[in-house]
Amino acid sequence: MILVTGGAGFIGSHTCVELLNSGYDTVVLDNLCNSHIKSLERVERITGKKPVFIKADVRDREVLDRVFSTYDIECVIHFAGLKAVGESVAKPMEYFDNNLNSSLVLCDVMKKHGVKALVFSSSATVYSGDNEMPLYETSRTGNCTNPYGWTKYMSEQIFKALCTADPDMSVVLLRYFNPIGAHESGLIGEDPQGIPNNLLPYVAQTAVGRRERVTVHGNDYPTPDGTGVRDYIHVVDLARAHLCAVSYAVSHKGCDVFNIGTGRGSSVLDVIKAFSRACGKDVPYVIGPRRPGDLATVYADCTKAKEVLGFETKYDLEKMCIDAWNWQKNNPNGFAD
Repeated sequence: MILVTGGAGFIGSHTCVELLNSGYDTVVLDNLCNSHIKSLERVERITGKKPVFIKADVRDREVLDRVFSTYDIECVIHFAGLKAVGESVAKPMEYFDNNLNSSLVLCDVMKKHGVKALVFSSSATVYSGDNEMPLYETSRTGNCTNPYGWTKYMSEQIFKALCTADPDMSVVLLRYFNPIGAHESGLIGEDPQGIPNNLLPYVAQTAVGRRERVTVHGNDYPTPDGTGVRDYIHVVDLARAHLCAVSYAVSHKGCDVFNIGTGRGSSVLDVIKAFSRACGKDVPYVIGPRRPGDLATVYADCTKAKEVLGFETKYDLEKMCIDAWNWQKNNPNGFAD
């Protein structure tokens, strides 16, 4: 059985679909602070299988201990955490408390119950901004530009130290790039609370009429069209990567890290144009000033994931936008519909 912390969220719910369809029993632990219980109801509709759900915070040691005592947990996928870059700057203590203490409590309870395999939801934000592209797993980390990035970096250090102290531990650190898209059923997708912090949900909400227009932050970068370039990955591909990571974690020891992206960059205008094609109308946008700290280009080298995990992406930017639009048009107000 797989314990999925934060399993009702965007990436967590899609990963639960892949786990259940692959024959894994799953236990989801989520406090629903930035997710919706309807996502797991939709997971059941997609798979025909119902994940066990426990509403709780990962920092609640008593509940977590009870979960490990009740269920035969083979591996943990740890998604749970606050994830908005801007909010982390405004509320740094909340981010350090939530994201780091959840990792510490989880590790301690896993140790108590002899569970040795963990897959961690890390991020490309752990890489220093002064690296050349593409980013390799060996590229420089640290010098993070916001508290959210530091919580991912520091959590990685916690897990690495844990593996050094216990040679039987196995931790797989997955450094995500930019997950977008939705399940092709249109039943689950990204449903951010409030104003979206990321590009694609903002574009999607603009297309469906919830936002007036998209602001493109700068068009004078040294890129083909002057707008920022990022490595976007379909959320279903990312979910599939977790299946590979679970298989690797339960059969290997030590701590290992993998970039999870496509290895290709797409600009902000590429995304807006692809989404316009997907929804059959032009998504309105305006050019605004650059945002402090934004880099011109960020994309991954994903060779290691292919060679070691056997993972490759299937879907391109067109498919990401088609599936994201299918989700948004069928759920204009997200799970609140």
